[in-house]
Amino acid sequence: MAAPHYRIVFDGQLREGVQLETAKLNLAQLFKTEVGAVASLFSGQPVALKQGLALADAERYLQALQEAGVQARIEPEHDISLSLDKVEPVPQTRPAIDADTLSPYAPPKAQVDTPSAYAELKVFSLSGRIGRLRYLAWSLLVLVITSPLSLLAGLMMSASDGAGSVAMLLVGVGIAAALIPMGVQRLHDIGWSGWCMLLNLVPVVGSFFPLVMCLMPGSKGVNAYGPPPPANSTTVKVITGLWLAALALLFVVVLFTGAGMFKSLKEHMEVTSSHSAQSISVSPQSSRQSL
Repeated sequence: MAAPHYRIVFDGQLREGVQLETAKLNLAQLFKTEVGAVASLFSGQPVALKQGLALADAERYLQALQEAGVQARIEPEHDISLSLDKVEPVPQTRPAIDADTLSPYAPPKAQVDTPSAYAELKVFSLSGRIGRLRYLAWSLLVLVITSPLSLLAGLMMSASDGAGSVAMLLVGVGIAAALIPMGVQRLHDIGWSGWCMLLNLVPVVGSFFPLVMCLMPGSKGVNAYGPPPPANSTTVKVITGLWLAALALLFVVVLFTGAGMFKSLKEHMEVTSSHSAQSISVSPQSSRQSL
């Protein structure tokens, strides 16, 4: 007896909290096609996205669709059974068209586990999502790469104010052009609009908002800005570890430097107070001698 087969049926239903445009974008990314090609899938009519699947493959396929924000279902396919009953002649009809052909886009013909539920990484894009570790790692790489340029611009400024100022401006614009898209993608991962980057320019708020961007966890699964980013690679983890170690070292240096400066200031104030007291005690004696 042949093993049972199943198909994936979708009739335009969305998962709770997922917007229609977000679901269209996610499906387009999932099957690597245009957004307009998947629009008619949301008409409410059931469409078989994939047929002839084993149960395990169908469940994996369904999981990928659910993570993309749509609600599909698994239905069994009925096998053709042999029978000795008299077969009535069937009128000639037009050959049935495969449901995959009716789909406005072609589902992947490769293995069922090829659809990815993760967003494609684009460093300098204003769309997509990145997590906390990847945001720290990418930011550190930008700062390391641009450090020699910043140093060169500083040397040019010491030699010529005009040329140095232009060079420093260009370096600053380049750093901002690299860091802003990364910040926007980090905010998307949290579930916030990229316009929240402007909060970094607000007094007081801008002093702690970068810390919020680094510590706030991202949304689990699909949100309004697309699927989640892929898992962090070993390289990302190593770079982030170096970044955090450098920040910890900087904190220790600032702490000890501040303690030393406070101690020096205290000693200076004690010496000043002692001199002031001595000058006050000497002044009355000088006045009596003059009399």
